[in-house]
Formats: sequence, structure tokens, C-alpha cells
Amino acid sequence: MTGDLFDLRTRVIKALAHPMRLKIIDQLEIDQERCVCELVDALGCDQPLVSKHLAVLKNAGLVTSRQEGTSVYYKLRTPCVKKFFDCIDHVLKEKLQATNEEMSRLIDCKKFSMSK
Repeated sequence: MTGDLFDLRTRVIKALAHPMRLKIIDQLEIDQERCVCELVDALGCDQPLVSKHLAVLKNAGLVTSRQEGTSVYYKLRTPCVKKFFDCIDHVLKEKLQATNEEMSRLIDCKKFSMSK
């Protein structure tokens, strides 16, 4: 059972593992639908490319869609996806801060050795 859960999680994470899909998720909300044409304009990409990535997100259960005439509207299935982005941003911030601290130590060390 545990292996199955990890496999399912992997499928969702793989669906997010593309910059264009991350940009699409960033454009969507849980309580507001966006037409594919709006996403195409916002992202500056061709409609077939946006639709392809939306299909991947939909198959992973991250977005829902409904068709109205020739237009297809998408929205986020759950808001926690955006919270996941907040978590990733926090990790990146922590990593950058650690790198900056390490660089400061190296610069201080070099200054000390040059003053001898």
C-alpha cells in the first residue's frame, strides 16, 4: 500500500515537473475558471502547447475543466498546489541564504589570509 501511495505521489509531482506547467498552475485559481485562450495570451505560447500541458495537469488530477461551445475552461482542483509552491519558494530562499552565508565566510577568510 505504501508503495502505491508513493507511485501516485510521483505521478502528480512528475506532472508538475515542467516550467510551462508550473506557469499554467500559477495562472489558475480554484474559484475562477480561465479559458484556454486566456492562458495562451497570458503565457505567450501557442494554443496546442498550452492544451497539451493542461491535459497532463488534468490527467494528474491537478486541474478540472469544462467545455462551453468551442471553449474549454480550466481551474485548480485544490488550493494546496499553490501552498506547495510556497513551500518550494521557502526551500529556495533557505538555500540562497545558506549560500550567501557560506560566501561571506569565504570572503572573510580570504581577507584574513591576505592581511597576514
